[in-house]
Amino acid sequence: MHILDILVIIVYSVGLLGLGYLFKNQKDKKDFFLGGRSFGWFEMGLSTMASQLSAISFISAAAFVGLKANGGMQWLTFEFAVPLAMIFLIVVIIPPLYNAGVVSVYAILDKRFGESTRVLLSAVFQFSRAFATGIMIYTVALVLSAVMEIPQWQTILLSGVITIIYSYQGGMKAVVWGDVIQMIILFLGIIICIFYGLKVQGGWGNFVSTMDTGRLSAVDYNWGVGEGQEFGFWPMIIGGFFLYISYYGCDQSQAQRSLSGRNLKQVRQALMFNGLFRFPITFCYCLMGLIIGTFAMSNPEFMARIPAEKPDYMIPVFILDYLPVGIVGLLLVAILAAAMSSLSSAINSLSAATVEDFISRNKDLDPEMSMKWSKRMTLIWGVVCIILAFTAGNIADTVIEAINKVGSAFYGPIVATFLLAILGKKTHTLSVNIGLLTGVGINVFIWLSGIPIFWIWWNMIGAVVTFLVAAIVNSLVKRESKVYDLLKDYEITFIRKETLILVGFFVLLILFTINLGSIIG
Repeated sequence: MHILDILVIIVYSVGLLGLGYLFKNQKDKKDFFLGGRSFGWFEMGLSTMASQLSAISFISAAAFVGLKANGGMQWLTFEFAVPLAMIFLIVVIIPPLYNAGVVSVYAILDKRFGESTRVLLSAVFQFSRAFATGIMIYTVALVLSAVMEIPQWQTILLSGVITIIYSYQGGMKAVVWGDVIQMIILFLGIIICIFYGLKVQGGWGNFVSTMDTGRLSAVDYNWGVGEGQEFGFWPMIIGGFFLYISYYGCDQSQAQRSLSGRNLKQVRQALMFNGLFRFPITFCYCLMGLIIGTFAMSNPEFMARIPAEKPDYMIPVFILDYLPVGIVGLLLVAILAAAMSSLSSAINSLSAATVEDFISRNKDLDPEMSMKWSKRMTLIWGVVCIILAFTAGNIADTVIEAINKVGSAFYGPIVATFLLAILGKKTHTLSVNIGLLTGVGINVFIWLSGIPIFWIWWNMIGAVVTFLVAAIVNSLVKRESKVYDLLKDYEITFIRKETLILVGFFVLLILFTINLGSIIG
């Protein structure tokens, strides 16, 4: 790399650490983990999108669309359920969580079911999120090792250490505002890659004439059951619905943002913002992958630089070989910024869950001691994630598939547990715990045994199994349920302007995706 590109990376890295330093003074753990509940809809919305549409999407989803066998624009179908999930979150899940005034979302399970459910579900989150975070660190290492030609283990340590320092310093305020900055830079990076991808091919016309039109086929009406049956229309809507309501509403790393809003109105607006703007951003990086993948397939020299078993190298190799000096550094900054802010968010939420659900549970720690534990756990989880990163490369063909498989094994049972807490007035602790463990167990069995069920279905399967087992145990074993009304002073109603807007957008994105071939071609 040119010295100018290296300088751009160094300057941004120092600036990012400086942002953490700027917010280093926190009064207590709520300030550290929730930013003093000071955020508005704009920063919450961008931060939420940034953590999901991060370096992983920039690299791995683009590789899926552009190069991976059986890949293509069908990746857009992952967005089908987002608007519907946002409606459910706005109406059912987020208001009770926000009104409870908790730091860890799992604290409400203590109020409703008792300590065992809270500890069990928080432990599930910490295991799955740490694993996913390790995969994210691996992705950053993949990029840096490809473009800087240094050993991958060194890049894992480098990116991990920087992330730990950033997380340790700034708390939630640095995480959210860092996400805002990185989201802007990341989108700029996508546009730059699209521009230069078209430029090296001689323009849009040449790109369209040489692209693999089969990759434009986005909608497949299979049911996601059987060998090779993936990305089906109904599985992506139904399974995706359970995935997203769990991810955004019951996963500490995302729900923590909703708990940080200055009021419930701002939180609802942030969720609607995410429901409306996730799809356009996703379309942009999928288009980027299609453009650069088309160029790779028509350029043997470029294709030779991409290992056959590692399509994730496509974007970083293109950046290094075909972008001008200075722009290379900016694009690498986009990837680095996205990865680091997403990782810092994950580590911050892991620390929050550990401190709230294990260390300070049922203890009256003074603010100074709680802050010390918050900082300590940030360091510990950072080290754990670095260790996990060294084993992340062998899980799936592309990194983003690995993260989704890990999450889908747990998300269904998790959201079922929360819904039983909010809506299940007579469900007792033993029944929900057995249901949760059975739901996770069934999903893990499906995964390890190789049963040909597309993993997006695991989200619904885990939820349904958890509901059914909890209901059966509840009817067979009579115990008194803990009384705590999470819907006190709150009425569930789906007749809202957000519902109408998001349903309308859902219809539009379905129509757009179905007609994608004629729109692009």
